[in-house]
Amino acid sequence: MAEKRPDYILFDRNTKAIVYGYQAAPIQRMLDFDYACRRDTPSVACIVDPTQDGYHKCFWGASEILVPIYRTIREAAAKHPDADVLVNFASFRSAYPTSKEALETDTIRTVAIIAEGVPEHRTKELIHIAKQRNKWIIGPATVGGIAAGAFRIGNTAGTIENIIEARLHRPGSVAYVSKSGGLSNELNNIVARNSDGVYEGIAIGGDRYPGSTFLDHLLRFEANPEVKMMVMFGEVGGLDEYDVVEALKDGRITKPLVAWCIGTCSKIFPTEVQFGHAGARAGAERETADAKNKALREAGAIVPDSFDDFDAKIRETYERLVREGKLVPKPDIEPQKVPMDYADAVRLKLVRRPTEFMTTISDDRGEEPKYCGVTISEVIEQNYGLGGVLGLLWFKKKLPKWATNFLEMVVLITADHGPAVSGAHNAIVAARAGKDLISALASGLLTIGPRFGGAVNDAAEYFTFYHDAGYSPDFMVKDMKNKGINIPGIGHRIKSVRNPDKRVELLKEYARKHFPMTPYLDYALEVEKLTTTKRENLILNVDGCIGILCCDMLRSIGYTPEEVKEFVSLGALNALFVLGRSIGLMGHVMDQKRLKTRLYRQPWDEILYLMPDKPEEVK
Repeated sequence: MAEKRPDYILFDRNTKAIVYGYQAAPIQRMLDFDYACRRDTPSVACIVDPTQDGYHKCFWGASEILVPIYRTIREAAAKHPDADVLVNFASFRSAYPTSKEALETDTIRTVAIIAEGVPEHRTKELIHIAKQRNKWIIGPATVGGIAAGAFRIGNTAGTIENIIEARLHRPGSVAYVSKSGGLSNELNNIVARNSDGVYEGIAIGGDRYPGSTFLDHLLRFEANPEVKMMVMFGEVGGLDEYDVVEALKDGRITKPLVAWCIGTCSKIFPTEVQFGHAGARAGAERETADAKNKALREAGAIVPDSFDDFDAKIRETYERLVREGKLVPKPDIEPQKVPMDYADAVRLKLVRRPTEFMTTISDDRGEEPKYCGVTISEVIEQNYGLGGVLGLLWFKKKLPKWATNFLEMVVLITADHGPAVSGAHNAIVAARAGKDLISALASGLLTIGPRFGGAVNDAAEYFTFYHDAGYSPDFMVKDMKNKGINIPGIGHRIKSVRNPDKRVELLKEYARKHFPMTPYLDYALEVEKLTTTKRENLILNVDGCIGILCCDMLRSIGYTPEEVKEFVSLGALNALFVLGRSIGLMGHVMDQKRLKTRLYRQPWDEILYLMPDKPEEVK
């Protein structure tokens, strides 16, 4: 969970939020607010979208950043335990179950429900859960809220220009709570023009049963020493304002409170009138705006005669506090300038162009290229080697020396397997047919599959599946036989128990000596014991050994079984085979072009091997 804050503070400059619903525009507005406030880190930790996962690309100032997307609140909360706010953009149909899940998630403290039309009985259930678990709800039917200079919920306070105009990029001394989201935006401007600005503003939402009330937030403001005066903006309908009246009378609220309930015009209508919000309807005399304004004035609140005087009362109260020395005006701070979006910039001939695709492994925008944040000069000076570069570009981390040596060993072992295998055959034929080096190489690489190299990835997939599922080696052998699937990575046409493959022996020896753990290799060797009782050539072959040891390497450097599974599913392990075999294939292509033999039919058991004693003797 995020660092512990006082109970009266819901949001500060370190608050991070999970946004439910793929809402690109509000997310960008939250980030633009963060940037203008000079926050150190973005307030949006991640996004939850049940239809997709991956990353959302957005701006942090002029730079692009990636915000992770998860399919469930549970996964998002587990990955980002410091995010204690859920901004819920779910529709009214799904606002209840998603908000309920968030309230029952230990790391989430505050849920802002944007949707209108949430059934009242569902809202009451959510309120009950929130009270039981000491959580907060803002909404439903809310625009959200804003902690000036710290945190913004979704679209609260409008455009970035309006935010800067209302000085919301830094905290003032006045906190307000409002029913209406639209009028809360007007409050931001009124308070900014008649005081040193807003400290925090909350729109509790227009429903008849809001998740949190006027009094809930006013008591928070009362407890906060940074808040010197308060503003409440109520409306016709409901009785929540009378709770504030009682708090004024019994002394729970002592700070100056400027209050007004809008809707006094309702008395001129001959019948009951609905004023937009579900709760903005007076069902009795006590629910009228006039009755509530009168009760607030009698209880000690500062209530204007009409809305036209509302700003004047705020200014008078503020200036009185300054004169009495109870309020020291907060200084103005220059906001950080937020770049315009692309469409607006084009119109004004100021361009911020988004990228066409994204990468997380390299960066060539600085003075020298970087591999996963490491400069080329550092790669050379610290002797990362081929294995180290593979670690940076493939695994996005600096691998230990034993792991980089293993990767280099795999490349060396897989570089070539002779000219008779399908990949080399295709590359040779293409070269002898006059194709250029790249075309001939591609011809060979396109042959990589289940019978030529593909067993690396397939072996990794099957062995890790059966091992991680807790199945015995005996079960794996029988199960795959029943399914009619040959075990990838098991079997060799020539090598056997009596005539082992030297490459496999070298790999096993290295792993035993240097790997911190080899659970998949141990499992595979138990499978090999079973298969070789049937035929001596059903041994763990080089492709299988490479695939299995790659998974052991990943586990040894900190990958979880789930992360190993994801890496294997990308087909990434075949990339090692491709990298190594490319070296051999290019050698075959160049060899054929040197020999310049004409194309003719020749059985592959009659290959003429012209092998020099030493490499330098090749002419």
